[in-house]
Amino acid sequence: MIIHNLGSKNSILNQFMAEVRDVSVHNDRLRFRRNIERIGEITAYEISKTLKYQTVDIQTPLGLQPVLIPCESIVLATILRAGLPYHQGFLSYFDKADNAFISASRKYNEDHSDFSIEVGYLSSPSIEGKTLIIIDPMLATGSSLDLAYQILLKRGNPCKIHVACVIASKQGIEAASQLFPEEITTIWAGAIDPDLNDKAYIVPGLGDAGDLSYGEKI
Repeated sequence: MIIHNLGSKNSILNQFMAEVRDVSVHNDRLRFRRNIERIGEITAYEISKTLKYQTVDIQTPLGLQPVLIPCESIVLATILRAGLPYHQGFLSYFDKADNAFISASRKYNEDHSDFSIEVGYLSSPSIEGKTLIIIDPMLATGSSLDLAYQILLKRGNPCKIHVACVIASKQGIEAASQLFPEEITTIWAGAIDPDLNDKAYIVPGLGDAGDLSYGEKI
């Protein structure tokens, strides 16, 4: 399995990563969502370098020009709700991709000392023989990613898998390494953080991506 930590190299990505982490700009939801979208665009561009291409002759006003065009069938699969701005970044680049959406949320016990992951919704095309890009902005424990992947397999078996996250924990990376088939999977992270706290949030992380994008939930 290949793991890419995009934030480990100098690029404009790190400016957007800095802003989504910064508590001084967290009250600006529009800016937060746009930065998450930008991180998705950059990650999509990096993934595009690994795709298969074919030559297509394009008719210009003055002649024919051969151009290399991606030829893989892509499905973008997003975990709601936090994944929506990130998904839009990918869709801006992979605009011909099919799309899948899965709802996954934490259900806490009464004293919030523990939680389980509930999956309540799936809308997906067939992923049989396609390139599956699973878009989950925060890869913490890997529990929601696990459930999302298992429910997506009801729609077929992909030929390639890309797991994309804004921030992953080391524990989440380890969990994903055990979950996905090693020979066809690549993980892309804007950053890999060292720890989880007692509520399984990534530390230092950025907080709750869904709340920062759309407001607190009941």
